[in-house]
Amino acid sequence: MAAVAAVAGPLVAVPAAPSAAETTPVYLNARMPVERRVADLLGRMTLEEKIGQMTQAERAAVTDDPTKVATQRLGSLLSGGGSVPADNTPAGWVKMVNTFQEQALQTRLKIPLIYGIDAVHGHGNVHGATIFPHNVGLGATRDPRLVERIGRATAEEVRATGIPWNFSPCLCVSRDERWGRSYESFGEDPALVSRMSVIADGLQGGRLGRDGRVLATVKHFAGDGGTRYDASVAEANEGKPWWEQKYTIDQGVTVTSRADFYRLHVAPYLPALKAHRVGSVMPSFSSVDWTEDGVGNPIKMHANRELLTDLLKGRLGFKGFVISDWEGIHQIPDPDEPDNTGLTAHKVRTAVNAGIDMFMQPNNAPQFQQLLLAEVQAGRVPQARIDDAVRRILTAKFQLGLFERPYATLDDVGQVGSAAHRALGREAVAKSQVLLKNTGGTLPLDSDASVYVAGRNADDIGNQAGGWTMTWQGESGDIIPGTTILEGIREVAPKAKITYSQDASAPVEGADVGVVVVGETPYAEGYGDVGGPECGWCSTPQQEQKSLTLQPADQAVVDKVCAAVDKCVVLVVSGRPQIVADPHGRIDALVASWLPGSEGAGVADVLFGRRPFTGRLPVSWPATADQVPINVGDADYRPQYPFGWGLRTGTRHGDAATRALDKAQAAVIAGRAPADWARLIADADHALLTGDRNRALKLLAQVSR
Repeated sequence: MAAVAAVAGPLVAVPAAPSAAETTPVYLNARMPVERRVADLLGRMTLEEKIGQMTQAERAAVTDDPTKVATQRLGSLLSGGGSVPADNTPAGWVKMVNTFQEQALQTRLKIPLIYGIDAVHGHGNVHGATIFPHNVGLGATRDPRLVERIGRATAEEVRATGIPWNFSPCLCVSRDERWGRSYESFGEDPALVSRMSVIADGLQGGRLGRDGRVLATVKHFAGDGGTRYDASVAEANEGKPWWEQKYTIDQGVTVTSRADFYRLHVAPYLPALKAHRVGSVMPSFSSVDWTEDGVGNPIKMHANRELLTDLLKGRLGFKGFVISDWEGIHQIPDPDEPDNTGLTAHKVRTAVNAGIDMFMQPNNAPQFQQLLLAEVQAGRVPQARIDDAVRRILTAKFQLGLFERPYATLDDVGQVGSAAHRALGREAVAKSQVLLKNTGGTLPLDSDASVYVAGRNADDIGNQAGGWTMTWQGESGDIIPGTTILEGIREVAPKAKITYSQDASAPVEGADVGVVVVGETPYAEGYGDVGGPECGWCSTPQQEQKSLTLQPADQAVVDKVCAAVDKCVVLVVSGRPQIVADPHGRIDALVASWLPGSEGAGVADVLFGRRPFTGRLPVSWPATADQVPINVGDADYRPQYPFGWGLRTGTRHGDAATRALDKAQAAVIAGRAPADWARLIADADHALLTGDRNRALKLLAQVSR
């Protein structure tokens, strides 16, 4: 041994083999704080990898070759409206998302993909999902707790299909119902929209990463509901083929002072950002034109550093990330290439420097990446701005647990369209119905009545679901599982004698009451604008000219049925008010049914008294189309039915304010109310929404005294 020692020399300590924890990068160590993990990963990334994280492509752009996810280093994918896997089932979605995720994990740093989708009234792209009422109907419920539950149910269905990110909710304040997206708004009063922003809490929960929750996105920041209607565009559209026509109000300009803009259009975002800690924000396609410096120099929201960086990320302290809308930066004017409707270096650097972090470039992700890389290398986009954007994106991915659980499972696919969620949808439908008129207590109907049902929206589930259902613009017809209003009537009142004739061509004799279900066909942004382009590729019923007045064929069915029955009930299934002519006073009951979604039986529940009518108008119902825009707080406010109007059936119980509203509305119906009763009722409802209960009671007392 001594000889061996002499030969070997003095003993040297050999370091022990490093443990797995010591060799694992900090960013892959789930026990480390998120901030440290983000900093570690950011320090390992190349500029090209960072730009990849800022890029979101459409699934259709990579479906034929999923390896593009890896080669383009994409940080995100999305499904636009109607962009679905060949197997449009919950399991088919899980398989598709996991296929793309597998490619993301083949990259050098194995940064997982985040997949996003527009589930704006339920998981509308997925066949079999629960389709809830659109937001305008939810605003009519005046029930924030219900809306939060709907957010939670939507999140459960979205996450069950492998998707952790929802481009919802829309917190726009709709100030002009000629806007084709007005049904995406909870209402015309920022106080109402603010209350309903709790849906973000249902979607996202108190913290990201919880089971069955998703990253929520508030949109469209800000002012998209306040854009000006362009009558000259509407006039120019007349006679042109649909593909040459232009939007009349969508993606337009909000002309306003900063004070009014913050009061009307920024206010609903405050609780979402501060109380509900929403994780992402999407800017609006629209522009804002400040009146302080003169009208005529609008700024696109996607280019608005004052609002995206100084206000949103600065004064409001938003810590999440900003995602652009679909090719939203393409609309930024380029002074050097004014006719270029695609991408340019100017548009890219302007948007990044304005504060956008991730870019929805559905079909041209490589071009965006090349342009941004060149702008950074040229020093026109600071490296610090890139790092800030990527830090925000990575933080959300870590918080969602995507690094630990990148793949979706089939464990929760049964959540999609579950009985519990459909029951919730039915409850929401019933609570959203607004009873505008009810002469002689026509509603609720007797369960054994002889009922003549007519109208094109009585038995069309596509029409009652509206836009953003299975496709971007929606579709008329039998497109989703669920219950139409007619099917709901037959279910709820099995002893009633039901006669159905869509066009009222069947004999009416012998019916106790007529129920006429009319309204709109589906539409979404742009193609839903009044005076805007017809949707030439949509189903034939959808190609009708959009209007705030009932379509002539619908009005004809109303006139025919109401002239032939003793009691006539008209249900308006629409995304916005529809003016129904009744010069002879033959409509006994008028109901705003909005866009109820897949659970039409909820409408039947209130028609036959299983549930009471409790809904209240989230928007003013104009007396004529010429009154629009008309909103609570206007100086000359004389709608047919004011903001907050809603007759009740069933119980007469309720809190003091509800009973006071009942009394005020009774005075109006009896002809005993003062001339300015509409203003008083609308102002009272606004007072209630802002917490000024005493003022609301005083205003209502002025109506009923």
